[in-house]
Amino acid sequence: MIENDKNRDEAVEKELEGVPEELLSDEPTVEEQGGFEEELAQLRSDLEAAKQETLYAKAEAQNQRRRLEKEVQDARAYAATGFARDILSVADNLARAIDAIPEDLREDSKFKGLVAGIQATQRELDKVFSQHGITRIAAMGLPLDPNQHQAMMEVPTNEAEPGTVVQEMQAGYMIKDRLLRASMVGVAKKPE
Repeated sequence: MIENDKNRDEAVEKELEGVPEELLSDEPTVEEQGGFEEELAQLRSDLEAAKQETLYAKAEAQNQRRRLEKEVQDARAYAATGFARDILSVADNLARAIDAIPEDLREDSKFKGLVAGIQATQRELDKVFSQHGITRIAAMGLPLDPNQHQAMMEVPTNEAEPGTVVQEMQAGYMIKDRLLRASMVGVAKKPE
Protein backbone atom coordinates (compact mmCIF):
# COMPACT_ATOMS: atom_id res chain seq x y z
CA MET A 1 0.00 0.00 0.00
CA ILE A 2 2.84 2.37 0.86
CA GLU A 3 4.34 1.62 -2.52
CA ASN A 4 1.04 2.57 -4.22
CA ASP A 5 1.04 5.95 -2.38
CA LYS A 6 4.66 6.48 -3.36
CA ASN A 7 3.85 5.72 -7.03
CA ARG A 8 0.96 8.13 -6.87
CA ASP A 9 3.11 10.88 -5.36
CA GLU A 10 5.69 10.34 -8.10
CA ALA A 11 2.95 10.44 -10.75
CA VAL A 12 1.57 13.63 -9.26
CA GLU A 13 5.01 15.18 -9.08
CA LYS A 14 5.59 14.30 -12.73
CA GLU A 15 2.35 15.94 -13.79
CA LEU A 16 3.02 19.07 -11.76
CA GLU A 17 6.43 19.61 -13.32
CA GLY A 18 6.62 23.02 -14.98
CA VAL A 19 3.64 24.44 -13.08
CA PRO A 20 4.58 27.79 -11.45
CA GLU A 21 5.17 27.59 -7.72
CA GLU A 22 2.48 30.18 -6.77
CA LEU A 23 -0.16 27.98 -8.36
CA LEU A 24 0.96 24.95 -6.38
CA SER A 25 0.74 26.70 -3.01
CA ASP A 26 -2.45 26.25 -0.97
CA GLU A 27 -1.87 29.65 0.67
CA PRO A 28 -3.53 32.57 -1.17
CA THR A 29 -1.10 35.21 -2.39
CA VAL A 30 -1.38 38.89 -1.52
CA GLU A 31 -2.87 39.61 -4.95
CA GLU A 32 -5.41 36.82 -4.49
CA GLN A 33 -6.35 38.15 -1.06
CA GLY A 34 -6.91 41.61 -2.53
CA GLY A 35 -8.97 39.97 -5.27
CA PHE A 36 -11.04 38.19 -2.63
CA GLU A 37 -11.70 41.47 -0.89
CA GLU A 38 -12.68 43.08 -4.17
CA GLU A 39 -14.90 40.13 -5.01
CA LEU A 40 -16.42 40.25 -1.53
CA ALA A 41 -17.08 43.98 -1.89
CA GLN A 42 -18.63 43.36 -5.34
CA LEU A 43 -20.79 40.55 -3.97
CA ARG A 44 -21.94 42.78 -1.10
CA SER A 45 -22.77 45.52 -3.60
CA ASP A 46 -24.69 43.04 -5.76
CA LEU A 47 -26.53 41.77 -2.68
CA GLU A 48 -27.54 45.32 -1.71
CA ALA A 49 -28.74 46.01 -5.27
CA ALA A 50 -30.76 42.76 -5.24
CA LYS A 51 -32.31 43.73 -1.89
CA GLN A 52 -33.35 47.13 -3.32
CA GLU A 53 -34.81 45.51 -6.43
CA THR A 54 -36.73 43.08 -4.21
CA LEU A 55 -38.11 45.96 -2.10
CA TYR A 56 -39.16 47.86 -5.24
CA ALA A 57 -40.80 44.73 -6.66
CA LYS A 58 -42.68 44.13 -3.39
CA ALA A 59 -43.82 47.77 -3.30
CA GLU A 60 -44.97 47.60 -6.93
CA ALA A 61 -46.86 44.36 -6.27
CA GLN A 62 -48.54 45.92 -3.24
CA ASN A 63 -49.51 49.02 -5.24
CA GLN A 64 -50.87 46.85 -8.04
CA ARG A 65 -52.89 44.81 -5.53
CA ARG A 66 -54.36 48.03 -4.06
CA ARG A 67 -55.26 49.34 -7.52
CA LEU A 68 -56.96 46.05 -8.39
CA GLU A 69 -58.88 46.04 -5.09
CA LYS A 70 -60.09 49.60 -5.81
CA GLU A 71 -61.10 48.63 -9.33
CA VAL A 72 -63.07 45.66 -7.96
CA GLN A 73 -64.78 47.90 -5.38
CA ASP A 74 -65.64 50.45 -8.08
CA ALA A 75 -66.92 47.72 -10.37
CA ARG A 76 -69.21 46.46 -7.61
CA ALA A 77 -70.37 49.95 -6.61
CA TYR A 78 -71.01 51.21 -10.13
CA ALA A 79 -71.93 47.98 -11.95
CA ALA A 80 -75.51 49.09 -12.41
CA THR A 81 -74.59 52.45 -13.99
CA GLY A 82 -75.54 51.50 -17.54
CA PHE A 83 -78.80 49.92 -16.45
CA ALA A 84 -79.59 52.83 -14.15
CA ARG A 85 -78.97 55.33 -16.96
CA ASP A 86 -81.37 53.38 -19.18
CA ILE A 87 -84.08 53.11 -16.51
CA LEU A 88 -84.05 56.90 -15.91
CA SER A 89 -86.21 57.34 -19.01
CA VAL A 90 -88.83 55.13 -17.33
CA ALA A 91 -88.75 57.40 -14.26
CA ASP A 92 -89.07 60.45 -16.54
CA ASN A 93 -92.07 58.96 -18.34
CA LEU A 94 -93.79 58.06 -15.05
CA ALA A 95 -93.33 61.64 -13.83
CA ARG A 96 -94.69 62.99 -17.13
CA ALA A 97 -97.69 60.64 -16.90
CA ILE A 98 -98.55 61.86 -13.42
CA ASP A 99 -98.06 65.52 -14.39
CA ALA A 100 -100.27 65.07 -17.48
CA ILE A 101 -103.31 63.97 -15.46
CA PRO A 102 -105.53 66.99 -14.77
CA GLU A 103 -106.56 67.59 -11.14
CA ASP A 104 -110.28 66.99 -11.81
CA LEU A 105 -109.53 63.54 -13.29
CA ARG A 106 -107.35 62.59 -10.31
CA GLU A 107 -110.42 62.75 -8.09
CA ASP A 108 -112.69 61.01 -10.60
CA SER A 109 -113.60 57.53 -9.36
CA LYS A 110 -112.92 56.03 -12.80
CA PHE A 111 -109.32 57.32 -12.91
CA LYS A 112 -108.48 57.23 -9.20
CA GLY A 113 -107.16 53.65 -9.35
CA LEU A 114 -105.04 54.40 -12.45
CA VAL A 115 -103.51 57.49 -10.85
CA ALA A 116 -102.84 55.61 -7.60
CA GLY A 117 -101.17 52.79 -9.56
CA ILE A 118 -98.89 55.15 -11.48
CA GLN A 119 -97.97 56.99 -8.26
CA ALA A 120 -97.28 53.69 -6.48
CA THR A 121 -95.05 52.61 -9.37
CA GLN A 122 -93.15 55.89 -9.16
CA ARG A 123 -92.70 55.50 -5.37
CA GLU A 124 -91.44 51.93 -5.84
CA LEU A 125 -88.99 53.07 -8.50
CA ASP A 126 -87.71 55.84 -6.19
CA LYS A 127 -87.31 53.25 -3.40
CA VAL A 128 -85.27 50.95 -5.67
CA PHE A 129 -83.15 53.92 -6.77
CA SER A 130 -82.34 54.81 -3.16
CA GLN A 131 -81.49 51.17 -2.33
CA HIS A 132 -78.86 51.27 -5.08
CA GLY A 133 -77.44 54.69 -4.20
CA ILE A 134 -79.19 56.57 -7.00
CA THR A 135 -80.32 60.00 -5.85
CA ARG A 136 -81.97 62.92 -7.57
CA ILE A 137 -79.89 66.08 -7.94
CA ALA A 138 -81.40 69.17 -6.33
CA ALA A 139 -81.63 72.01 -8.82
CA MET A 140 -84.49 74.47 -8.29
CA GLY A 141 -83.46 77.68 -6.55
CA LEU A 142 -79.79 76.68 -6.37
CA PRO A 143 -76.88 78.36 -8.17
CA LEU A 144 -75.92 76.66 -11.44
CA ASP A 145 -73.35 73.93 -10.77
CA PRO A 146 -71.73 72.89 -14.07
CA ASN A 147 -70.73 69.57 -12.46
CA GLN A 148 -74.38 68.63 -11.92
CA HIS A 149 -76.51 70.95 -14.05
CA GLN A 150 -76.64 71.50 -17.79
CA ALA A 151 -77.95 74.97 -18.65
CA MET A 152 -80.31 74.65 -21.59
CA MET A 153 -81.58 78.23 -21.67
CA GLU A 154 -81.55 81.55 -19.87
CA VAL A 155 -84.78 82.90 -18.41
CA PRO A 156 -85.05 86.68 -17.96
CA THR A 157 -86.45 87.33 -14.47
CA ASN A 158 -86.20 89.73 -11.54
CA GLU A 159 -87.42 87.08 -9.10
CA ALA A 160 -84.09 85.25 -8.81
CA GLU A 161 -80.42 86.11 -8.82
CA PRO A 162 -78.68 85.68 -12.19
CA GLY A 163 -77.13 82.20 -12.43
CA THR A 164 -79.83 80.62 -10.26
CA VAL A 165 -81.77 77.60 -11.55
CA VAL A 166 -85.40 78.67 -12.08
CA GLN A 167 -86.66 75.81 -14.26
CA GLU A 168 -85.90 72.09 -14.40
CA MET A 169 -86.67 70.44 -17.71
CA GLN A 170 -85.21 67.05 -16.87
CA ALA A 171 -84.16 65.75 -13.46
CA GLY A 172 -80.53 64.81 -12.92
CA TYR A 173 -79.28 61.85 -10.89
CA MET A 174 -76.15 60.72 -9.06
CA ILE A 175 -75.11 57.12 -8.43
CA LYS A 176 -73.28 57.20 -5.11
CA ASP A 177 -70.70 59.97 -5.67
CA ARG A 178 -70.69 59.93 -9.48
CA LEU A 179 -72.86 61.82 -11.92
CA LEU A 180 -75.32 59.55 -13.65
CA ARG A 181 -77.12 62.27 -15.63
CA ALA A 182 -76.94 66.05 -15.36
CA SER A 183 -80.09 68.06 -14.68
CA MET A 184 -81.27 70.02 -17.71
CA VAL A 185 -82.17 73.44 -16.37
CA GLY A 186 -83.13 77.00 -17.20
CA VAL A 187 -81.03 79.65 -15.51
CA ALA A 188 -82.10 83.13 -14.42
CA LYS A 189 -80.65 86.20 -16.09
CA LYS A 190 -81.36 89.90 -15.70
CA PRO A 191 -84.12 91.14 -18.00
CA GLU A 192 -83.04 93.55 -20.69
